[in-house]
Amino acid sequence: MASISKLNRHQARTAYVFITPTILLFLIFTVIPVVMAFYFSFTNYDVVKNRDWVNFDNYKRLFHDDLYWTTFKNVAYYTVIFVPLNILLSLGIAMLLNFRRFGVRLFRTMNYMPTLTSAVAAATVWVWLLHPEYGLVNTLLGYIGVTGPAWLAQTETAMLSIILVTLWQSIGSNMIIYIAGLQGVPDYLYESAKLDGANALQRFRYITWPQLRPTTFLVSTMSIIGALQLFDQAFVLTQGGPGNVTKTPVYLIYQQGFNQLQMGYASAQAFVLALAILIFSLINMRVNKSEESVV
Repeated sequence: MASISKLNRHQARTAYVFITPTILLFLIFTVIPVVMAFYFSFTNYDVVKNRDWVNFDNYKRLFHDDLYWTTFKNVAYYTVIFVPLNILLSLGIAMLLNFRRFGVRLFRTMNYMPTLTSAVAAATVWVWLLHPEYGLVNTLLGYIGVTGPAWLAQTETAMLSIILVTLWQSIGSNMIIYIAGLQGVPDYLYESAKLDGANALQRFRYITWPQLRPTTFLVSTMSIIGALQLFDQAFVLTQGGPGNVTKTPVYLIYQQGFNQLQMGYASAQAFVLALAILIFSLINMRVNKSEESVV
């Protein structure tokens, strides 16, 4: 017993040695910056000289900031379109590629490749593809007699273009998650359903979709959080325009903090955004649990 206890203590010390660097990095680059930002949100910190305590003035200011709430409307529109499409396309491709056949792994890799691409690099390429005069998209549309719009310069198509680019880049990773979920569904459920005469649609409705609820919850939660944190594509593709229709909360925080040096106000905006992400995540969790209870 003494030797076992000594071994357990040795293993515990070894575990602490291995996790200490990670904990230190987490404290230095995550916890401390968050605490500092929370403090700055109650000051007029401008990087240069001011750091006076202003109580809740920054939070009062942002509640009357029409542009800040416009950015939330923009990401709400983005989320309503992006999240359902992301789930449907990711699940659809996953079901098409969830087979052990020759060449399937190649197609999985090809669909996953955009996820590995830098968001800035990918968006830069799409700027050229969506160019109104010599972009590939409008050139292909011209071959079938359709005059393509100025995708990134018109208010009607700018946000849709960003949705297109982010879908192209995010579907691959969610496809892999759904494939893992599909491979976790027991085969005997499908075999029993087939014996009972269930067709493909019925098997999907009563077996596949209920079994994938935890996976869908993960994908939807990650998609919502990613939507509220949208920045790279909006920054590279449209710079928040035209007319602020693609400006996002994170983009506005970036401008307030690094362009206008209003770090205190930007910190307050960031914490309100964090609260919004928490609220939407909790709502999504509650909706998922209510659907499970119904099933």
